[in-house]
Amino acid sequence: MDAVHLRNLTAAYGGQQVLGPISLDIRPGEHIALVGRSGAGKSTLLNLLYEQVRDRAALVPQEQGLVQSLSVFHNVYMGRLSANPRWYNILNLVWPRRRELEEISPLLERLGIVDKLRKPVEALSGGQKQRTAVARALYQKAAILLADEPVSALDGPLAHVVMGLISEAYATSVIALHDIDLALRYCDRIVGIRDGQIALDDATRRLSPADILPLY
Repeated sequence: MDAVHLRNLTAAYGGQQVLGPISLDIRPGEHIALVGRSGAGKSTLLNLLYEQVRDRAALVPQEQGLVQSLSVFHNVYMGRLSANPRWYNILNLVWPRRRELEEISPLLERLGIVDKLRKPVEALSGGQKQRTAVARALYQKAAILLADEPVSALDGPLAHVVMGLISEAYATSVIALHDIDLALRYCDRIVGIRDGQIALDDATRRLSPADILPLY
């Protein structure tokens, strides 16, 4: 993918500016962590970024964006709806095809939810729903991944599994994270947001938890 250049992005709610102006460059091959306290503007920045690159991005929103009445398989399959003709998508809705089952099942196996393949999302726990949303983005195979707290409902080992899969599947990503240790381990650049502004932007190798904690 080409580099993404964001210039003077702003956002306002209720007449009050909550983000920006922010300028940010995202280079191919970068794994960027957005860090900062809740309400700092991370989700708003991700949403604005998605508006700029939606044609080449996979998104894991904080609210997950799953269809509760559909199965895990169908929610994951939705990651590639645009890649297939409508008749084929309808066919998969009625009776999942072998090709897609053979692609999606191993992905769910690695995420620890292959036994939920045909279960409706509404029957899942919060962590299982989160992994379903991540599986959908991984299956999409876009140029860039944007994820808003994709491991917030997962315990330590599972969080590492998911972050490892994300790093493996996507060469370029921007991920909002609360967990500083995960940000330092799986991302090579840290962008800290405070009060709607970029307060920190540096390579992970030059940072320690003590450099990031003041943002919280």
